Amino acid sequence: MTFQNPEILWLLLIVPLLIAYYIWVGRLRATLIVSTLGSGRGRAPRTWRYWLRHLPHALRLMALSLLIIALARPVEQHAESETTIEGIDIVLAMDISGSMLAQDFKPNRIESSKKIASEFVADRQGDRLSIVAFAGEAFAQCPLTSDRSAVQTSLARLRSGIIDDGTAIGNGLATAINRLRESGSKSKVVVLLTDGVNNSGSMSPLMAADIAKNMGIKVYTIGVGRRGTAPTPVMDPFGNVGLAMVNVEIDEELLREISSMTGAKYFRAENAEALTKIYDEIDKMEKSKVEVNDYISYEELYLGWLIWGLILLIAELFVSRVVLNRLP
Repeated sequence: MTFQNPEILWLLLIVPLLIAYYIWVGRLRATLIVSTLGSGRGRAPRTWRYWLRHLPHALRLMALSLLIIALARPVEQHAESETTIEGIDIVLAMDISGSMLAQDFKPNRIESSKKIASEFVADRQGDRLSIVAFAGEAFAQCPLTSDRSAVQTSLARLRSGIIDDGTAIGNGLATAINRLRESGSKSKVVVLLTDGVNNSGSMSPLMAADIAKNMGIKVYTIGVGRRGTAPTPVMDPFGNVGLAMVNVEIDEELLREISSMTGAKYFRAENAEALTKIYDEIDKMEKSKVEVNDYISYEELYLGWLIWGLILLIAELFVSRVVLNRLP
């Protein structure tokens, strides 16, 4: 509780002065001595009125104190906060082709990419996210949702080999764009991750990028894989799977052009640490807009103090004029 007019509280200093004055005046009054026939001197008998003689003065001083407090306008503050989050709609388009099983990332590119992407999802509070997977074709693994645990579960279920092999970058990007087609968000982002060259699908990657540009969608592209060769599982003519050093071919020029067209950036990740830093950088660049408005409201409390002060004044008059039967 605070006071709107705290300077008025200085008037409370009058109360102890009035108490001191009352005691001083009381001591100056003469004591009435009543003579008795049998025993010389004695005091007048003390009735209940004697014990209540100070009550009117006490009630008057209490009423005065309450009225002074009411004049000081006591109020109670209520702090309120209103938070508005303007989230971003983000689609993670992930390559799940056979080459993503290469082991230059541990345990391989696809598992490492899933883990790091899941950490990225965990930090995107207030955003809606979706998962698109592509290889020789593309499909939506998870619709746009703010349920981050559902998105992470969808990521965990991705694996290579569930659709025809190949690298359909154009189809993957087009499917991601389609997820954002009806989005009402002011900020729309696609993070496309691949380790190869576009060799499948019916949609040209640059045509898909042009559609994204016209829809105001930023497309961040990530090429994963170290330079040179990488140990990759391959199958021999007899059906046995072994590791072979396979050339890493990423169409960086295409990925860079896609990002440039849409006002975003291209990144190259040669190891898991670099990929983590890339997601961190995208996280910093694409932050949700958070507005916090603080409000303070005041509840006036003077009425309660005023009412009790008036009640005590009425009680003082009742005790003085009725109970103690004093004349004015």
